[in-house]
Amino acid sequence: MIRAMLVAAAMAAVVVGPARAQVVEKKVLTLEGARRAIAAAEAEARRNNAGGIVAVVDDGGNLIALERLEATFAAGARVSIGKARTAALFKKPTRFFEELINKSRTAMAALDDFTPLIGGVPILIDGQIVGAIGVSGANSAQQDEELALAGAAAVTGAGATASITHLRGAEVAAAFVKGKPLVEVANYKVHASHRDGAGKAEVHLRDTDIIHVLRGKATLVTGGTVVEPQSIEPDEIRGSAVQGGDVRHLAEGDVMVVPSGVPHWFQQASAPFDYYVVKVR
Repeated sequence: MIRAMLVAAAMAAVVVGPARAQVVEKKVLTLEGARRAIAAAEAEARRNNAGGIVAVVDDGGNLIALERLEATFAAGARVSIGKARTAALFKKPTRFFEELINKSRTAMAALDDFTPLIGGVPILIDGQIVGAIGVSGANSAQQDEELALAGAAAVTGAGATASITHLRGAEVAAAFVKGKPLVEVANYKVHASHRDGAGKAEVHLRDTDIIHVLRGKATLVTGGTVVEPQSIEPDEIRGSAVQGGDVRHLAEGDVMVVPSGVPHWFQQASAPFDYYVVKVR
């Protein structure tokens, strides 16, 4: 009896040991991670007044998500997917292959499912390739790669020190005159906003607005229903006004937090009305 039990245990050890050795833990790029990479690349594109189509694939080269900035040529979608797939499957930035082919290794261009054009970058977590990002349709091949690098860094956390932004007072003051963004990255934006009167009703489906009034007064309507709503871009809705809702009077020093998905409308504003908006995603 005892001998039989020992033999059974030994056999189990022989079977289980190798089976466990054949199973490894693997990191996976999620849809949320892919969307974060795309958002960072798009923010960088808008900051540089560039177009682009951004594609993110998993480590097997399968498409996870794709976004096309307005006015970007449609064929760029296939190119960006090809760049991302090449970077993932060959585990190298696509710049490596374009430069290699330019140095006379033209035979590589005959490989199947291979896009050796600058703009594809692997996404690595703890040394493992979890996917890749490809960009096509920016102002140049170099900019394609810059946008892809920005997207990859948003997932890996690389380049955090490089992303520190210091804006001088004169630059900030000039931004308030025009009402323009100060910083736009993957998960937050800082806008220097200026109004001389009423605005459009807005709904941000993904962004929470944190509003800090610097000077002037305004009437802000929150909640209710957007009148004549139109989708102007993904996750952004505009309308002519807000029906119903709560009326709030804002003055210098006030802070308002408007959660994502809540309609809000500057019904009126003094001239000038300056305020910071921090958009958190």
